[in-house]
Amino acid sequence: MRRSWSRIFALTLGIPLLLAILVACGSGTTGSGNGGGSTTQGSTTIKLATDLPVTGGDASIGKSTENGARLAVEQANAKHAIPGYTLQFDPQDDVGVGGVHDPAKGANNVTQMIGDGLVAGVVGPFNSSVALAEMPIANNGPIALISPSNTNPCLTKEGAAVGCAGADDKVPGLRPTGKVTYFRLAATDDHQGPAMADYLYNTQHLKKAFVIDDTETYGAGIAKYFIQEWQKLGGTVVDSKSHSVKSTTSYINLLTQAAASHPDVIYFGGVYANSGTLIRKQMQQIPGLANITYAGGDGIQDISVAQAVGVSGGPIYATVAAPDATKIPSAQTFVSDYKTRFGSDVGPYSATAYDAMNILIQAVKTALSTEHTPKDSSDSAQAMKFRQAVIDALKQTSYDGVTGHTGFDQNGDTTNKIFTIYQVALVSSKPDWKAVSVVTVQ
Repeated sequence: MRRSWSRIFALTLGIPLLLAILVACGSGTTGSGNGGGSTTQGSTTIKLATDLPVTGGDASIGKSTENGARLAVEQANAKHAIPGYTLQFDPQDDVGVGGVHDPAKGANNVTQMIGDGLVAGVVGPFNSSVALAEMPIANNGPIALISPSNTNPCLTKEGAAVGCAGADDKVPGLRPTGKVTYFRLAATDDHQGPAMADYLYNTQHLKKAFVIDDTETYGAGIAKYFIQEWQKLGGTVVDSKSHSVKSTTSYINLLTQAAASHPDVIYFGGVYANSGTLIRKQMQQIPGLANITYAGGDGIQDISVAQAVGVSGGPIYATVAAPDATKIPSAQTFVSDYKTRFGSDVGPYSATAYDAMNILIQAVKTALSTEHTPKDSSDSAQAMKFRQAVIDALKQTSYDGVTGHTGFDQNGDTTNKIFTIYQVALVSSKPDWKAVSVVTVQ
């Protein structure tokens, strides 16, 4: 019947008119995306990716961050946030063969995501060293990266005032097109390091610090900013050591040297998976260090650290470049939804990942008003246009989320600069991190 009806239809209306109708209806099969009034059809599936360390040594903090982003996508689909489109969550793991975050793995992930035309943007990466590898690739793509946690200032800033001059002037290499494609919701280490220095010196009244860093971009950077503020306040840095984590399983000799200088605090610049936990455990074996303060940045603020070291010995403090969602009245629905969905408490960057993904969804919705989606994963030409529209929308972000009001400055840095200081304590009778202070940077 269909074949006979088509022949009659063609003979009646004429072949030219039939062709005109078919063209007007469009020949695509993937849906009716029609940004900017275009009649070209695009896919009704839009992929939203994450690139985070979710296995190995970084699994605990990476997975809780990924879950925040995942929840945002699931809720957006349930609410039909973008009518006519399905948002597909596309999580990537940047942990390499060494069992921790790996810049090379992250770079490969971004290259693959750019090759999939349906990926509209990425929430991530988590670590600044991975960002160094990913940013030039994403900038050339282009594809948006929105990090919930990167804190190294030299990813976006230049100049001696922030320690990003000379060899540390990374921006030209990270932004080869000269355009901003990278955004972040975490405040930077040129504020995070000083926040802990101020707290330890002015509130805890400590005066002598021994500083260790893991030599990575994040660790060496935050240690440098801690030292600068510590000395500015009048504190003494009895020594500072960059110590590679690649071949080290014991810090006993280094910590024995530290004990000889009688410090009030050991400050560690680095992540818990890069010996941040091990150093604190081995401090317990050194006379003179067992009961002194151990402190660091958000790289050590993970429940696995609290569980591994407990509450015995000296106090343990960490800064996190985000507000504590459990203490924000407007975030309580998110906290409850997260716990119901994943059966666990939120992590330190679950809320910023949730906001980052919702900001990306908002930008995608805005982009659809001017550009249509690619027709499929191989439609690279339209993917470039659509991703650029997403990036353009991100630059205009004004978003009220669970972590507060977020906008981005001309470098892609958040305008919402809040740090929370945590201490390891008994929480519900178990070792965990408890917020003890909040610092807001103007």
